[in-house]
Amino acid sequence: MPRYITITLEQRGVTCRARLLDDVAPATSTAVWDVLPQSGDAVHAKFARNEVYALVPRITSAPRRENPTVTPIPGDVCLFDFEPWEIGNPAYGYEQGSQAHAENGATDLAIFYDRNNLLLNGDVGWVPGNVFATITDGLPAMAEACNDLWRNGFVGERLTYARA
Repeated sequence: MPRYITITLEQRGVTCRARLLDDVAPATSTAVWDVLPQSGDAVHAKFARNEVYALVPRITSAPRRENPTVTPIPGDVCLFDFEPWEIGNPAYGYEQGSQAHAENGATDLAIFYDRNNLLLNGDVGWVPGNVFATITDGLPAMAEACNDLWRNGFVGERLTYARA
């Protein structure tokens, strides 16, 4: 039986629903499912193009690579696992004390809402993500809200992942 999660931009009051990809990313899907709900400051990506994500405490049970991609498509939901040294660089702009500076690293849970994404970071190169879910309902409204995040800012916005 398929498992679903909801993904919500709290301030904007927009929620979409995603089906876990237990068939192609079983370990990542289970690792995320087991720690839900998770919530963090919503951030619009600098490098990837059409990505909104939240850094949450590191999900250590998630595999480093499973169903990876560097070219996510609209509706992909990805997990990125980061060591502390990979995202704590002051140039990235994360506030001291934020999840980006956690001693154990962080997990980035991300949604991709439009096309032409490329996961290439000028500092570290390719950054593959584990595609563990696909948005099945509410992508157009979420894409509109994500574009609003890009145009009008994300200060105070929270991105929440929960079991549906």
